[in-house]
Amino acid sequence: MSDLAEYPLGKMFNVRFSNAITSVFMNNNEILETVQVKQEPEVSSPVKQRILFMDSAQQKHTEFPVSVLDLEDLEELHLEKNQIEIIPKEISHFHNIRILYLNNNNINNICEELGELKSLQSLDLSCNPLNHNSLDVIGNIQQLRELRLYNVNLEEFPVQLCKRLYHLQLLGLSNNKLKCLPPEMTNLIHLKEIYLQNNDFRSFPIQLCALTTLEVLDLEKNKLTSLPIGLLPNLEKLFVNFNKLSVIPDSLCECKKLSVLDLSGNCLYKFPRGISELRELNELVLSNNDLKKLPSRICHLRSLSVLYLKNTGLSTLPSAFTKLESLKILDLSQNYFTNFPSAICGLKQLQVLSMDDNFISTVTPAVRTLKRLSYLGITGNRFAAFPEEVLQLESLEKLYIGQDLGVPFSRLPDNFFMLKNLKELYIENNNLEFLPTTLNLLCNLEVLDCHTNNLKKLPDTICQLHGLQKLLLQNNQLTSLPDNLDMLQKLDLILLYGNPMVDPPLEVCTLGKSAIWEYLQEKRRKHALATKIQALWRGVMVRKGLGPFSYLLQTGKKGKKSKKDKKGTGKGKKSDIKGKSKK
Repeated sequence: MSDLAEYPLGKMFNVRFSNAITSVFMNNNEILETVQVKQEPEVSSPVKQRILFMDSAQQKHTEFPVSVLDLEDLEELHLEKNQIEIIPKEISHFHNIRILYLNNNNINNICEELGELKSLQSLDLSCNPLNHNSLDVIGNIQQLRELRLYNVNLEEFPVQLCKRLYHLQLLGLSNNKLKCLPPEMTNLIHLKEIYLQNNDFRSFPIQLCALTTLEVLDLEKNKLTSLPIGLLPNLEKLFVNFNKLSVIPDSLCECKKLSVLDLSGNCLYKFPRGISELRELNELVLSNNDLKKLPSRICHLRSLSVLYLKNTGLSTLPSAFTKLESLKILDLSQNYFTNFPSAICGLKQLQVLSMDDNFISTVTPAVRTLKRLSYLGITGNRFAAFPEEVLQLESLEKLYIGQDLGVPFSRLPDNFFMLKNLKELYIENNNLEFLPTTLNLLCNLEVLDCHTNNLKKLPDTICQLHGLQKLLLQNNQLTSLPDNLDMLQKLDLILLYGNPMVDPPLEVCTLGKSAIWEYLQEKRRKHALATKIQALWRGVMVRKGLGPFSYLLQTGKKGKKSKKDKKGTGKGKKSDIKGKSKK
């Protein structure tokens, strides 16, 4: 086996062979070495190694690598995110190529030879300054299943592609300038996914209603004012967020297989009466609509597990909300709730709850019934003190309670350790001066974010949080760190800027964790050395029979002895000690 260290500048690429697993090292345009990792058992007639997969993305290639063009057996080639300008004619040598990624290059023209790749099934030419007149060549690749033309400044989709790409299943046209689709789009009878995000559609492309095989339809960030969607019996995901829709038609309820529906960022005020008939609807996104009141018919979507209602003007929830028995993720942030909605406490399957940026001042004790809740966001509310009802949520793993937009509180309760499964704690933008000494009992804690508080000192027990990976302490009043903080071996990020640090000095803290750890270790070494010297000196004094007071006398000015002192009489105890010290 070759020594891998011989090629420090080369990159190891993933490859797949027909009869061996081999790594390929490349540097610019040259294959430096192939290293066999595992060889199949020998056979009487050796089989030639065939490289079937090559990844040469993000290598600053300005042209097709010469060595790659010799690999005629390639089935999958990745050359995305380079600086390639020309597709060479030799591309036709890839008789077996099935997947070709050329996105994010500088390609202008598509050569005729690309159309000779009869086995090609997936082609990505996104983010290239393509000459749109050369796109017709793609129509010759009749086995093509996936075509991605994102962000190529396309104003019209070529009709020739609609007429010839009968087997197309995925079409990506997002981030272009399309206003409509050609009538011939109905020829794409096998199309399952179409992505038209961020174009210039003002009316719904009605041709899509004829594509009964369609499963995913993405029209996000257009200018649609209506949604005259027809019967799409196989439609599973519909994205029409950030348009100008005010009404959802009843015809949408005919899409019985719909599982994901994103209607966020519109002007909705009316929902179809039959929306409860979407029995397979799993995810519903209604954020950034001025609803003010949640339609009760939405509460009958028994299969719903994800519901986003961020910034919808809500202040209450209907009593029927408890019927959403399958709900696992609920976002009610940026609304007008003044109380923690009691209806939420009936959602036994709830795992993620965001109530950030409301006006909540208390949390109901009934919150303890949320036995599966692992994520809670209550940042930016009106708590006068930390809501201790939260401590009943033993399953909680992530707690967000920073108060950048809310009312800050000044302390965490000593029994905060009740959140024994907590992994991430975000308590930034409060008025905390100290952290509880019981913090060390949060043995699963990985992230502690206390930035922008008034912390003056960290408890020494923080050094026992052996799983801690991130410690964010910027913009506090800290002057020192615990001596053994470097015992946190898993810590990979500590931020201290904005503190009047003295120990370690500010110039050390700005250098990052390694410099801080080195400082703490050196400080501890010096302290240990000083302690050892002091202990040795005390040992010498003991051996000479000297006490601490006589040591002070010995280091002072020498005086004359009295006659009584010489004779060792009278009050000669002190003198005797002094006399011995002179010897």
